[in-house]
Amino acid sequence: MFSVLAKPTGAACNLACTYCFFLSKNQILGDDERVSERMMELHLRRYLEAQPDDDVTVAWQGGEPMMRGYGFFAHAFACAERLARPGQCIHHVLQTNGTLIDDRWAELFSRHYVLVGVSMDGPAELHDVYRVNYAGRGSHNAVVAGWRALERHDVQRNVLCAVHAVNEGHPLEVYRYFRDELGAEHMQFIPIVERVHRRQLEIAENGWRKTDGRRLLYRQEGHAVTSRSVSAKGWGRFLNTVFDEWVSRDVGRRFVQLFDVMLGNIFGMHSLCVHSPKCGNALVLTHDGDVYCCDHFVEPGYRLGDIMRLGYKALVDSPVNLRFSRLKSSLPSDCLDCPVRWACHGGCPKDRFAEDGDGGHILNYLCSGYKAFFSHALPAMSVMAELVDRGEPAARVMEMRWGTRSGCVEEGEHV
Repeated sequence: MFSVLAKPTGAACNLACTYCFFLSKNQILGDDERVSERMMELHLRRYLEAQPDDDVTVAWQGGEPMMRGYGFFAHAFACAERLARPGQCIHHVLQTNGTLIDDRWAELFSRHYVLVGVSMDGPAELHDVYRVNYAGRGSHNAVVAGWRALERHDVQRNVLCAVHAVNEGHPLEVYRYFRDELGAEHMQFIPIVERVHRRQLEIAENGWRKTDGRRLLYRQEGHAVTSRSVSAKGWGRFLNTVFDEWVSRDVGRRFVQLFDVMLGNIFGMHSLCVHSPKCGNALVLTHDGDVYCCDHFVEPGYRLGDIMRLGYKALVDSPVNLRFSRLKSSLPSDCLDCPVRWACHGGCPKDRFAEDGDGGHILNYLCSGYKAFFSHALPAMSVMAELVDRGEPAARVMEMRWGTRSGCVEEGEHV
């Protein structure tokens, strides 16, 4: 199985988030970045032809995809329904910065059962540091207004939170804001790691802008990171703190992607490419029909071809993608000997540039953070896995208290 992330506006966005790696990709994709309706229909036709008779996820992202316009998406949603085979059930997923959502858009999303992911980095004082518009003003108020519109129309929604140098020290404040203030039931936390060559670090620190105002093209190269990047230890502490809050009161009521992924990995069910044994199943379609291996590798060397000439199965099986899929297989001894390798699988290749024990630079920059989290969460996760295996709700873990060598005892038992 594979998925395709379609970018109907290419790299174009109405925000200028300081840490965004994709804004500079217009240097590859060009300035006219709006996908045509004809190209959109070709994408949907080829994609649905390659998918089985079952639930099919159709994903949209940017840049800011909503800049393509209401009419485009109304047509796209209707087109997908028309092209689907009788045995296929379409589920649209759209990731947005949330600033353009109003009641009209929310009603459209509700009518077509679209799952909307909204990017937000916490309360205003944390969110507005990096998530700004082109005038440098924070976007928090506009994002919350969009979230409330989705709420009014009962749209399926989740929060995607980037964890960086500003909010990494405020895990409970961030998590409780999403849970208690926004009422978010589903959350994703992703680490900001801005990789760069040391010689280009000054430009990267300036929002990836050169002295003449032009952007430096972001590539997955270099062994340095910007000061905006989350630290490895900070990433681990953030996850551990949120996990402790979640496992004590929110299991079954709030859903955090990485926690679900770890539980799935215990059963050998790999649902997220970052922590799967291999890559190559999450393609990206740009506005002109070109297809790349991954959202983080929209670079010339990772172009697979285009959908005007090839179907998606041929693109997935192309030599470039097969080579990309093997990136995870070259793990250093640090990973091969790691007790939580089964949960991590080396993490995302884009972050594998830290010095490893073999004298190379293929260890994940976030290694110590991931290792701290997976080790910390394992006792509770093992109990949840046992509960699920017995056909019981994982939420029963909240009835147990912690402190024994095995991890927990049920309330009422004696240690």
